[in-house]
Amino acid sequence: MKHVPDATADRTFTEAGTTDRASVDSLLSELDEYAVEQALRLAESDAVADAEITFLTVGPDDARDALRKALAMGGDAAIHVSDEDIEGSDAFGTSLVLAKAIERHGFDLVLCGMASTDGTMGVLPALLAERLGVPAVTHLEELAIEDATVTGRRESDGATVRIQGALPAVVSVTDRSGDARYPSFKGIMAAKKKPLETLGLADLGIETAQVGPAGARSAVDTATRRPPRTKGEIVADEGTGGIALAAFLTTKKFI
Repeated sequence: MKHVPDATADRTFTEAGTTDRASVDSLLSELDEYAVEQALRLAESDAVADAEITFLTVGPDDARDALRKALAMGGDAAIHVSDEDIEGSDAFGTSLVLAKAIERHGFDLVLCGMASTDGTMGVLPALLAERLGVPAVTHLEELAIEDATVTGRRESDGATVRIQGALPAVVSVTDRSGDARYPSFKGIMAAKKKPLETLGLADLGIETAQVGPAGARSAVDTATRRPPRTKGEIVADEGTGGIALAAFLTTKKFI
């Protein structure tokens, strides 16, 4: 689960080239809510017996809010990895921290959203699978588990593909996998009593040089604010609208 800056807010970068999280409100990534929902559906199905759902996030103190929301939706427990030296980590460093925490806890299935709403890279599930040495079954619009095998459907522009992998595995789901449920008042109250463990880098056996800016393989050199939208040009069609449209498209090098 990722605690991300509100996508509707005016997000900026710090002088160090990292996302300025202090200046905007943060929340559980909407795309991760779909993963929460699919985990809960699997646990509620007849295909999975005695399922235990543990949510995991990496982030500062307020990232616990994302875990509490997930716990309010359902699930059993949560793990929060928080350490000042993690700040500024890229996807590779974050995947290392997550993988070490997952290995420490133990797992049969790791469910992820297809991307985060701040970075939108979509590579973390594959990186996790590589570090854990298990199959990556990604970008699913539906999934099921049967006989220690996870199967699912992936849609693309050119085809519909059914894929499968043996458990344990890492799976990511898209925003078409099913609407996430809203936390009930009962669920919100129950979430306050569910166990939430906090870990640091030392607990996971990770050196500080492996994460943060020092361990990052990518960095933001510069950032430019998106220019404001300009008023469009209205062309009155008096029999020459097609010519005007063609001229506009040619000017923009669309044709």
